[in-house]
Amino acid sequence: MNIEGKKIVLFDGVCNLCNGAVNFIIRHDKNDVFRYASLQSDIGRTLAEEFNIDTSKLDTILLIEPKKNYYHKSTAALHIARQLSGGYPLIFVFLILPKFLRDSVYDFIAKNRYKWFGKRESCVIPTPKLKALFIDQIG
Repeated sequence: MNIEGKKIVLFDGVCNLCNGAVNFIIRHDKNDVFRYASLQSDIGRTLAEEFNIDTSKLDTILLIEPKKNYYHKSTAALHIARQLSGGYPLIFVFLILPKFLRDSVYDFIAKNRYKWFGKRESCVIPTPKLKALFIDQIG
């Protein structure tokens, strides 16, 4: 799979909220900016290790950019929103809020996401059309 120039979204593959967020991103990614992998996948773990990110808690979304920058938690969510169609790029303005405030809200939601939205026994298997958007290897 060629992912050159694509931004990679790493997410908790068993979290219903996270899967819903990925489906939302896919629907609003009109410019085909993103590719996706779960943090539980081999490629997800490999990419996280490459950036020295501890994924033992699986409580964050990660956005890896082509120039090897990465964002996590609220900063990742805002950078993702910036690339979406519609009015969602306007949400990027919240980046002006201090990170500790944004991440406090993010952490509260992340801490309760399984209780509020549920959890799957395994990662979702995408349809063949969507499967092309998920990475299983680099290269």
